[in-house]
Amino acid sequence: MKDKLTHILNRASEEIQKLRDKFTARIAANTNQIHRSYWALPPETRARLRLVIICVSILMLGIVIGLFVNVNRPVKLEKTAKTLSIENSGAMELKLPGVDLNPNIYIFQDAVKTQVPVELNVPGRLAFNAEKSKVLSARAPGRVERIYAFDGAPVEVGSPVVELYSPEFLSAQQEYLLSSKTAKVLEANKTMSDLLGDAQITQQAAANRMRNLGASDGDIKTLDKSGKTQYNLVMRSPLQGVVVKRSIEPGSIVNAGDVLVTLANPKELWFLGNVYEQDIRKIQKGQAMVLRSESYPDKEFIATANYIAPAIDPETHALLIRCDVENTDGLLRPDMYVSAKLKTGEAEAVVVPQSAIVRVREMRYVIIKTSKDTFRRFSVKGYDLDGKRFAVTEGLEPGMLVLTDGAVLLNDRFAKQEE
Repeated sequence: MKDKLTHILNRASEEIQKLRDKFTARIAANTNQIHRSYWALPPETRARLRLVIICVSILMLGIVIGLFVNVNRPVKLEKTAKTLSIENSGAMELKLPGVDLNPNIYIFQDAVKTQVPVELNVPGRLAFNAEKSKVLSARAPGRVERIYAFDGAPVEVGSPVVELYSPEFLSAQQEYLLSSKTAKVLEANKTMSDLLGDAQITQQAAANRMRNLGASDGDIKTLDKSGKTQYNLVMRSPLQGVVVKRSIEPGSIVNAGDVLVTLANPKELWFLGNVYEQDIRKIQKGQAMVLRSESYPDKEFIATANYIAPAIDPETHALLIRCDVENTDGLLRPDMYVSAKLKTGEAEAVVVPQSAIVRVREMRYVIIKTSKDTFRRFSVKGYDLDGKRFAVTEGLEPGMLVLTDGAVLLNDRFAKQEE
């Protein structure tokens, strides 16, 4: 029995040794294969592979260290007393003990009441002055031969705009030449002086027909001197301005009454504003208004009311007013949105820069300094003066120390304490 057990143990030991040798040989073969494969790689790839192995090793080392180190250390939290108090009126008082505000960032000034204008804001837009605009239309049927001035082109008084071929214009010229020759013959013949008056009337009627078709006095004089008819009628600009709209193309057939081009002077504009019902009593013809545009925030334009609509617009429930605008520099453009201000009186108010006003939704707030480390925020009422200043009519009293610069930054402290 003992021999059997010894034999079995020897056999088992031999098998284990064989398996170990075989495993070792396989590992050595695989290791050699890995070495050969590694050294067969390009140098750049081997460098990347080494970098990856190093990174993975560092990551594993960090994980192992983290498992043995206790990171759940107790953190000491310092509790600060709440320094914000809210009054029944909604005003807030903030105390900042031990905090000195930078005087270069936070600037205070004394509140002083002054006389400021009470102004009515009138929104609206600009348009061409229809009284100073002109429409060139065909006086007789014809064909467009040439267009001298296209959309946006500047024109002067008498400058050519459109050239038309019109049989009626050709016939009118021939009629004028015939009556002119007849008048000259009768004028030279003293015995037929009684017919001279009729011939001159006929000549004048022919000249008026040419004018009605669009010919200028210069065209008639040229025809009288040359004695030769022109096939085409040149229609000229009656004003100095620009071509606003062109309704034809070269070669178009037009009939009498068809609109050819629309001309207007960009320096002659209208302001069309809307006045709400509660402000109608403040508007009168002849009043001067100050216009401001976002395109030129630092420039003012003067407008004079020349028309007040007799009825309220049923859609907007506002009253339309029209004003003549002084646009001598040509800076304003039609269809620009502008805002007009009309001075209706004066009132006392504290004037502060716009940087002193904190805007939260529809509310307006200011911050004042009540002591060395105490500040108070409360709502005020007023209106914008010129985009740079704000007139506070309710809320501020003379002598209060108002924060004019840095109000938004200090307001953030109010918001954080309120949370």
